[in-house]
Amino acid sequence: METQQKDSLPPPPGIIASLRAGFDAVAGHISAILLPIALDVLLWLGPHVRLEQLAGPLITQFPDFYTTGVFSSINVRQLQETWTQFVQQFNLLGLLRTFPIGVSSLMTATMPARTPLGEPVAIEVPSFLGLVGWLGLLTVIGWICGGIYFHWISRLVSEQQNAGAFQQMVQAVLQTILLSTTWLMILLMAAIPGLIFLSVLAVISMTLVQIAIFLLALTSLWFILPVFFSPHGIFTREQNAFSAILSSIQMARFTMPTSSLFVLIVFLISQGLNLLWSVPEEASWMVLVGIAGHAFITTALLAASFIYYRDTNAWLQTVFERLKASAAPQM
Repeated sequence: METQQKDSLPPPPGIIASLRAGFDAVAGHISAILLPIALDVLLWLGPHVRLEQLAGPLITQFPDFYTTGVFSSINVRQLQETWTQFVQQFNLLGLLRTFPIGVSSLMTATMPARTPLGEPVAIEVPSFLGLVGWLGLLTVIGWICGGIYFHWISRLVSEQQNAGAFQQMVQAVLQTILLSTTWLMILLMAAIPGLIFLSVLAVISMTLVQIAIFLLALTSLWFILPVFFSPHGIFTREQNAFSAILSSIQMARFTMPTSSLFVLIVFLISQGLNLLWSVPEEASWMVLVGIAGHAFITTALLAASFIYYRDTNAWLQTVFERLKASAAPQM
């Protein structure tokens, strides 16, 4: 009898079925892509908040710092040109794309400096205090918009009724801020020694820096995969931030091969198609096609992840119940 019950265990949710269901859900509710489109249009055609006035004097002082001691071997001119180009193109509004919960965006990766309407309006950050204010304001707005976006998509693929949806959204946004703050603190604690380590390697060889970054990226995957679905517990099961993290770790523990493959496929589809969406020149109106395509694909992948999370947890519950029943003594 025990063998028969184990053999009758249902198969785990299919990755392809989850992806197809996610794309079908977004195709049937195309308004779900409005937030990503709005964010990318703002980053492309809206004003650009720049740090050129604030960072310029610091870049000009590079020779005083890098021409002495262990940093004397660094090509200061090339370093200055690289940072100058980055600062001239960097748009602080890109912080509206927050992680791990945030509105998906194509423009945060490309950072366009030109538009079909000409040069964008530039707003310079005048002081360090002003920079801190911008950082705090944009990050909080990004968290709130990300919470609304995730809640919208989770309700789209959910079988629940709309009763109490607004209250659930407010609660989910609050937990979004808590979860994002937690990961931000962990990231900062890991980033500071990491940057120091990479700076020391840069003095020796840039090749070593590239190897170290590659190894750090591989290592980080072992930490990211178990907590990848932590936001989903907040929006699907109304868990608090810490319960959602534990729930994600538990799910990954029992479904690591399948869940890892799902995350890998989502990453490859998203990043692979980003190369296509980035083909049009930044000053061409064809960029709108890339923005719309990116918004649809990333929203569909997000919807698929919610469907996969929901079905996988339902499958695990069924498996545990049947295994528990099979282990019970027979009368």
